[in-house]
Amino acid sequence: MPQYADVILPLPLQSFFTYALPPLCETLPQVGSRVIVPFGSRKFYTAIVVRLHNDTPPYPTKPISEILDTSPIILQDQLRLWHWIADYYLCSLGDVFKAALPSGLKLESESTVLLNDDWEADSPLTLSEEKVWRALENKSPKGTEQTLANLQKETGLKNVLPIVKSLLEKGAVRMKEEIRRTYKPKTVLCVRLTETYTSEARMHEALDALSRSPKQTELLGQYLELSKASAALALQNRMLLAEVEKQALLHVSGSTSAILRELCQKGILETYPKLVDRAQTYPEIRCGERIAFQLSEPQQEAMNNILQQWHSHNVCLLHGVTSSGKTEIYIHLMQKAIEEGKQVLFMLPEIVLTTQLTERLRRVFGAHMGVYHSRYPDSERVELYQKMLSDAPYDIVVGVRSSLFLPFQRLGLLIIDEEHETSFKQQDPAPRYHARNAALVLAAQAGAKTLLGSATPSLESYHNALSGKYGLVTLKTRYAGLMLPTIEIVDVQEMKRKKMMSGIFSPQLLAHIRQALEQRKQVILFQNRRGYAPVMECRECGWTPRCQKCDVSLTVHRGYRPLFGKSEMVCHYCGATYNIPTVCPNCEGHELSSRGYGTERIEEQLLCILPEARTSRMDLDTTRSRQNYEQILHDFEQGKTDILIGTQMVTKGLDFDRVSLVGILSADQMLSLPDFRSYERAFQMMEQVAGRAGRKGAAGHVVLQTRDAGNAIVRQVTKHDYEGMYTEQMQERELFRYPPFCRVIFIYLKHRDENVIESLSADFAVLLRQVFGSRVLGPNTPFVSRVQLMHIRKLILKMELSAPMSAVRERLLALQSQVLAMPVYRSAQIYYDVD
Repeated sequence: MPQYADVILPLPLQSFFTYALPPLCETLPQVGSRVIVPFGSRKFYTAIVVRLHNDTPPYPTKPISEILDTSPIILQDQLRLWHWIADYYLCSLGDVFKAALPSGLKLESESTVLLNDDWEADSPLTLSEEKVWRALENKSPKGTEQTLANLQKETGLKNVLPIVKSLLEKGAVRMKEEIRRTYKPKTVLCVRLTETYTSEARMHEALDALSRSPKQTELLGQYLELSKASAALALQNRMLLAEVEKQALLHVSGSTSAILRELCQKGILETYPKLVDRAQTYPEIRCGERIAFQLSEPQQEAMNNILQQWHSHNVCLLHGVTSSGKTEIYIHLMQKAIEEGKQVLFMLPEIVLTTQLTERLRRVFGAHMGVYHSRYPDSERVELYQKMLSDAPYDIVVGVRSSLFLPFQRLGLLIIDEEHETSFKQQDPAPRYHARNAALVLAAQAGAKTLLGSATPSLESYHNALSGKYGLVTLKTRYAGLMLPTIEIVDVQEMKRKKMMSGIFSPQLLAHIRQALEQRKQVILFQNRRGYAPVMECRECGWTPRCQKCDVSLTVHRGYRPLFGKSEMVCHYCGATYNIPTVCPNCEGHELSSRGYGTERIEEQLLCILPEARTSRMDLDTTRSRQNYEQILHDFEQGKTDILIGTQMVTKGLDFDRVSLVGILSADQMLSLPDFRSYERAFQMMEQVAGRAGRKGAAGHVVLQTRDAGNAIVRQVTKHDYEGMYTEQMQERELFRYPPFCRVIFIYLKHRDENVIESLSADFAVLLRQVFGSRVLGPNTPFVSRVQLMHIRKLILKMELSAPMSAVRERLLALQSQVLAMPVYRSAQIYYDVD
């Protein structure tokens, strides 16, 4: 019988930790099950068991505090994927664990503070200590514990932890650690007959006894009807009763809880809790009401080609132009997979996309489908995760990048729509994985087929398809023979020279908007910058407000439409807010003005120019909750909105019948980013947003405003020339050694002291060059060099594709440990961003 368990903790630690199994536990944990373990002097965490053994470690072990699962909640395939992500993306298994499970499955202890009633002061408290003491003493009832967060809120102190530590040393307070259980199953109260009255004879007796109580008789009669009790009474089998919820029974019978209570007291009826699934429902949709549409000839040909490619390739790229009907092909492939008894993971880059698609897919697949993303409450995600472990899991899961961590038992097909999208890449915190690439590994481990779909594939995926690593299927025609939208280039510089610009709107764009409104069509305006204006500037001295914690200028938010409660300046990196100054703090001048345009300012100007237009805005500020973005999309789809103004959210696969015009207000800002992928991404974004126009009926029109009308990417977007963009960009990538011709690892170093980070980056670069030679570039100062008071430096490592990542990982982590062992660098951070 094993005595020890090696576990993974949800912390950024490289190694496993060994704990002793409880000596008297009746049921041993299994590999993949959760346990509660103590860590450090006080804290408790949920850990995942990865090995059971009898190898006594060379150090004293703590015992496991509690076994949470009798069966695994992490399957072996999942653990293999966790290991691959940790190895490839140079992070810890703890980082992957933290990202993979819903919060409700990761119990964690929380520190609480309470007064020590036996304490007698032998020295006066400081003002801050007195404040904390009073906050605890005044809590009712006396002896109530307070979390550190609540104490900080009540006292108004910025950092309450050192003060609590001081009180702890004086013996004035005590601290406790309690496990927080955030997930609670949802139950509803149901009604049923008691065992005594589950026969026709006893039921007649009960009705006779109730002859003088008409309201109780009516309630009991309604229950018998709702529960379809005749068969149960005839066979004296209570299991045949249909479940009846208490609220439904009271509503149908027009009765009250008091009358029901009387029937329960008489022993005729009883109530019991029933577990219910919180999974989202769509009452307005008749689930599974239709089969998939008949495929057109080009769609059917594309589907046949995909199935043919899967005979020789496990991965196939579907390169289909916008509005070519890729989704309907996906639906037919999913139906085929389900008929073969396989599960399907349908991954999307944005939560916004799931709103339209889930309604469409639910009409076909009904209750066979589940949806998984972060805008759903954690309790719903926990229940979906648990259902995937059950004997009746969902056949189809629609989700964003985190959905690949779900426990699939018979995965047979992965579909990754808009596979080029940057949203598939996790940036912060670790693990900084790319969900598309991780999904390919997941599919390979499960023996499943993968379909990548996009109108503008990533250069890496298209390169893999052309080189024969993936299968390739193209779909060049739009559904029902629709024409691709025409794209009109407007030279903003020329318009300004002629003084023809109306704010950000060119006369051509305004004319097309008016025409669309007259024809009762809809318009999408794309500006990839939220807020009112990206910069505020003093006209007299040129002063610009900057964040005190980050090396960025502050974005002005006017509170136009009540999302931010007031006008203020916001840092889009750390979220800090500042009041808008009335005078320049540098020269005390009054000539402060906003420069540039965000979505708020565009909406404001549009309503001044076209007050009759019904506008809506779709950006991060207006879509904080699931209900927000669902309402915005619903109103636009129903024609309640004429003009939708949005950031890149509006570029991603949305399908609206009445959109005839798309305006791209400033193409240049996408082309000027310091990133080797900026031209590729600019083309993809403009081509995708252009594809929202003319999806039904007449061909759409796109007005693209730019200051650089001669730019190659602008010309390629005009001609919908993906192949031309691919050829030109790949020549540059090969010349300068960028992916897909090599593997790029960005190495970031952070420290609060700028002098320390300069020294650290130089020393680490020397160590790296001793191992990797000329493959190391830098150190350099990134575009944003300070975030949340941490100064940042960056190194670049370019590795050959043939280099084993496991060996690279070992060398990098060894060098990292070596440099961070130096006392001056111990508080520094080093992390990696692969590909």
